[in-house]
Parts: sequence; structure tokens; C-alpha cells
Amino acid sequence: MPQVIEIADLSAPELEVYARLTEGQLKNRAEPEKGLFIAESPKVIDRALDAGYEPVSLLMERKHIEGQAREIVARCGEIPVYTSELSVLKELTGFPLTRGVLCAMRRKPLPEAEAVCSGARRVAVLEEVVNPTNVGAIFRSAAALGMDAVLLTPGSCDPLYRRAVRVSMGTVFQIPWAFIGTEIADWPHPGMDRLHALGFKTVAMALEDDSVSIDDPRLASEEKLALILGTEGEGLAACTIADCDYTARIPMSHGVDSLNVAAASAVAFWQLGGGRP
Repeated sequence: MPQVIEIADLSAPELEVYARLTEGQLKNRAEPEKGLFIAESPKVIDRALDAGYEPVSLLMERKHIEGQAREIVARCGEIPVYTSELSVLKELTGFPLTRGVLCAMRRKPLPEAEAVCSGARRVAVLEEVVNPTNVGAIFRSAAALGMDAVLLTPGSCDPLYRRAVRVSMGTVFQIPWAFIGTEIADWPHPGMDRLHALGFKTVAMALEDDSVSIDDPRLASEEKLALILGTEGEGLAACTIADCDYTARIPMSHGVDSLNVAAASAVAFWQLGGGRP
């Protein structure tokens, strides 16, 4: 049975995970084995549980305990369930709760890039993509449109940040992912070398004079392809583009020169992903 605990004191230390710890503190870089993240909404929490993540506690609007979060509460066993009215929860967290439910969960050890790319034919590589909304949206498109894995350079946003998890609708728990390197200096080399050693041809998504159209048949014919997408605003670094096997662009109309990185990823994954009918 769950331990249902009515919130009486917003400053209680057991509520720090929801109220006062930053994303970096939750991740606990000094002791990563103790790292946590926050999953938001019953559907997202359900997908995290399906993927084997361990719940630590729940925070939810009182009416959801026997309502839309009933199955989640049952799945989580005897962990604490902190509860109150929605206005109190908003005051505690500082933001409106999506579907009125949060779950603090333990992180898992991160795999190496080689492990998540084992057997993969199509991977997305995010270079310094720092906005959690964009990262979450890219993961959702990657899962839906035939990508086998997602790799992130060390400067990119952590996919387990609360907003990234929520925007992804929990697909961060369904598609394999890893950071390709641990330091900023690990990209583009030796990161690019690791991709080539795994047999991937690399495609820089960039507006260059020698860019080929994304529907160029040479791209689709490659057995293993890594699509590399750049940071918001600046795009890919020049050295990354120079070291890629291809540079590709999305044809556009009405004088539009580029798309948001999340929108561009969806187009690229649809055209080149392994799951296209």
C-alpha cells in the first residue's frame, strides 16, 4: 500500500526534490549513482516504469490518487505519495503540474555510444542542442519516424530534464540514447571517429553551397547513416560540417532559409529514417 502523506509544511526536506533542487543537483554529478529525475504526467511515468526506472516518491493532486493516477500509484508500491490541492502543489514546485502528477525516479547508469548503436542503421546526433523543449521534441520524432538511437554531444541538454521528458511524451524511455563523450573536447573528434568506426556515414544538416537535397538517393542507399543536427540559432560547427561525409539541406519555399531544429529533425527522420513505409 502507498504511504499517502498530506503536505503540511512546504519547507519539509523530503519535498526538496520537487521544490528546491535544480536539474543539475537532481542529476548529482558528484555521485551519479544517486542521481534522480522528475517524470511528469501519468503517461510519462507509466513509460518510465515500463523501462525499468525505479520510483522514489510521488507528488500529486489529491483527487488523482483514486483518479487518473490510480494505476500509477498501484504500480509504485509502498513509496511516499505526497498530496495536496493543486494550488498548494503549484506554490511548492513553482510551475503548473501537467495532469497533476510528478514522480521522482532514480537514474540508471548511462550506456556508451557503442552500446546504443549496436545493430542500429539510423541514428540522430544532437550537437550542442541545449533547449529541453527541442530535445524532447526531437526524441519524440526520432521514436515515431524510424530512428534507432539518439546520441548527444557533451554540451547538449540532458534528455532526463523534466521539460525534455515531458515534451518527449516519455519517448526518452523508449529509444536508446547516450552521450558521445564526456567533455566538450570529445566532439567532433574523437566522437566523429567513433561513428565512422561503427560503420556510419555522417550527414551534416546544414545550408552550405555543396549541400545535397535530403531526398538525394545516395543518402537513402547508405546502410548506416548518422544524421547530425546543430544547436539552436548557430547550427552545426564548421569543423563538424567539414568532417562529415555528406552535407544535406531540406528544400524550402517562399524564401524561408531554415527550420527550427526540432522541425528540421522531423523532416529529416521521415525522409531518411529506417521505419518509413
